[in-house]
Amino acid sequence: MLELQLAPLSRELRSFARTQTGCQTLIERYYGIGELTAVTILAELGDCRRFQNSRDAVRYSGLDVTVYQSDRRRAPGHLSRQGPPALRWALYEAAQVTRHPRSPDRAYCEQAAAKLGGNRACLALARKLLRGCYDTLRELGDDALAPPVEQPRPAAGSGATRQAAAAA
Repeated sequence: MLELQLAPLSRELRSFARTQTGCQTLIERYYGIGELTAVTILAELGDCRRFQNSRDAVRYSGLDVTVYQSDRRRAPGHLSRQGPPALRWALYEAAQVTRHPRSPDRAYCEQAAAKLGGNRACLALARKLLRGCYDTLRELGDDALAPPVEQPRPAAGSGATRQAAAAA
């Protein structure tokens, strides 16, 4: 029953991602970011110009590592998790896809995994993706949050529609 209720929402979000400038740009530029993750990243980050730099965006997302340091000892720390959970989810999922052999960031992921371990490497990749998304959305400026561009549809009684139906 839940799947039946979620299917139309998922279709609508995917359609939004295909027609909205900010989402399209994120999907085109970053391996691992798909339609649903692009919508989530855009919705949760909002206007990136409100952040001074990408470090502030990482801190906002809750993907920054807290550090407790006393004298000469430094505890490894953990994620602050102070930001929106949906943003962390979307970035982590995109980072998981980036581990794929065809990914352009595969070498970075393997190098980080050897040094940090698999899960921490994925979190480092999620932070890297967030910094890239921040830069991209900041470059787009007002266009990043512009309403989706409507795709022209053929008229219901036009010959193009009948020809497409006949070809199918």
